[in-house]
Amino acid sequence: MAALKKGKCIDTSMGMTPLEGLVMGTRCGDVDPALPFFLADHLKMSLSEIDKLLNKESGVKGICGTNDMREVLEKKKAGDNLAKIAVDVYCYRIKKYIGAYLAALESLDGLVFTGGVGENSPDIRHLCCKGLSKLGIEIDPQKNNETGKEIREINSPDREVKILVVPTNEELKIAQETRKVIDSQLFRRHKGAKGQRHRDTIKFSFLFV
Repeated sequence: MAALKKGKCIDTSMGMTPLEGLVMGTRCGDVDPALPFFLADHLKMSLSEIDKLLNKESGVKGICGTNDMREVLEKKKAGDNLAKIAVDVYCYRIKKYIGAYLAALESLDGLVFTGGVGENSPDIRHLCCKGLSKLGIEIDPQKNNETGKEIREINSPDREVKILVVPTNEELKIAQETRKVIDSQLFRRHKGAKGQRHRDTIKFSFLFV
């Protein structure tokens, strides 16, 4: 999750690693910094075991056994209590960050849902915005349940905060940012004779995953 002000990112939910911040599919998100010491002292876990636990066996998966949010939501609808807890914890952490970033931004013009879950799950969007109407954040139920591949506005018409669903295109963004690097001063500073810029550029290899 990221907070943008005047076109610049002023805060993100991740720290030195993606482990900090929101509850994710297999990552725990924010926890008490003393937790690893407790696990080492009382459960005799090694550092590698703790690292695996917090990064690969925690989060939504750690609560209900799977990190596939579609499966989790299906289990919740079927009455699975652990799935309900997983969804509640997942959305509660997002709501906490919305509140924290609203304080940091001092005002909010728009809330954007994107990525796999945010883009495709009306239920998650609803739960993340539930109870935030006094902050100007309120979803229109009908718009929220509509589908489409375009950017769409799903907030109630009388609310000042725009709520948008934005489809992702990570490959395009990677290509655009790579082009910026290729065109930057880094690749031009050794420019000599005509055509040298192209020869300098092809010295660099790029791998797109």
